[in-house]
Amino acid sequence: MTALITPFKNGRVDEKALRHLVDWQITSGTDALVPCGTTGEAPTLSYEEHERIVSIVVEQTAKRVPVLAGAGSNATENAIKLTKQAKNAGADGTLQVTPYYNKPTQEGLFRHFEKIAAAVDLPMVVYNVPGRTAVNMEAATTLRLSQIENIIGIKEASGKLEQIDTIIRKAPPNFFLYSGDDPLNGQIYMLGGKGAISVTSNVTPQRVAAVWDAFEKGEKSRALLEHENLQTLNKILFIETNPLPVKTALSLMGKCEEEFRLPLCPMSKINRERLEEVLNSLPLDGGGLGRG
Repeated sequence: MTALITPFKNGRVDEKALRHLVDWQITSGTDALVPCGTTGEAPTLSYEEHERIVSIVVEQTAKRVPVLAGAGSNATENAIKLTKQAKNAGADGTLQVTPYYNKPTQEGLFRHFEKIAAAVDLPMVVYNVPGRTAVNMEAATTLRLSQIENIIGIKEASGKLEQIDTIIRKAPPNFFLYSGDDPLNGQIYMLGGKGAISVTSNVTPQRVAAVWDAFEKGEKSRALLEHENLQTLNKILFIETNPLPVKTALSLMGKCEEEFRLPLCPMSKINRERLEEVLNSLPLDGGGLGRG
């Protein structure tokens, strides 16, 4: 699954570029699309823009793959509002990040997700990314949430492989763990993860999809080799705060403008040059730098 960027042009959502990205992702083998998450600069979007982006992705996808819309907030009522919007727009499910900044307790996390699940009858994947939210959702809390019918999985970006392993081993069979940390995709697949919500697949969807497809076929050695071949790209795409490098990469590839919303700003000159050097050294599906 690709955590889509949000392309901007002259301060507005670039709808034409977004539709192009949706089509490119699907034809390149991506299994699901995730708009309006961290990579989509969701905190800078208005409610109207958020709803419009999800609607565009749903419309352009035309049911070719599922759409898992970002709908998280650090205020439970706001998350419910965004989740209702996503359902009305036709999304197949939502991605719900752990509340950021206010640092809820484990009980607070449970009640937050429980209330959203009760308010909107739509499949939900919860998202644990303590490096951005300042709170880690512990395995015990995730396992409690796994008992709620419409909470179907978790995107894990804690980097805690022991915690990830515990969730995979103890969760019900209909609750799936997805990698939210591209450099760890191979290791998480080996533990039993059921896929990834990827940043890197914005840039090279075919190659990221090939890793998961090989795992699904039981070709673990080939999958791990393909994953290892992606590690240079995985690492450079996090040299600065996501989504700065990935959107810059797509701009260099001719797929969007190099435009961000404050407080995000363009990459430093030295890191941008390092990114361009890596991109020039790699085979990129759909063409190299400067191609649309």
